[in-house]
Amino acid sequence: MVVYEKQLMPIEMDKTPKTDRALLLTSLKYFAYTVMLMFTAPIVIYQAFKNQGHPWYWPVLIVGLLLAVAAIVMGFYSLKTIMKSFFGSKAK
Repeated sequence: MVVYEKQLMPIEMDKTPKTDRALLLTSLKYFAYTVMLMFTAPIVIYQAFKNQGHPWYWPVLIVGLLLAVAAIVMGFYSLKTIMKSFFGSKAK
């Protein structure tokens, strides 16, 4: 019985992109802001709905909704930044 061995191509380390550690730390900081916003926005919205008869109902609700939108935007931006740190920016 003959066993054929396939030669593996050696990986050239010069051509593989390295992780940009400074950009990775920046993206982790953005993730921390995202998590903070993800917890803060529902709390503010809940407090607004709990006090519907109060004169500050609409301003608090608007602030809560803005925080929720900011959490979504920061989530996408932090994912984009972490992908850029792992794989590098797109070459033009």
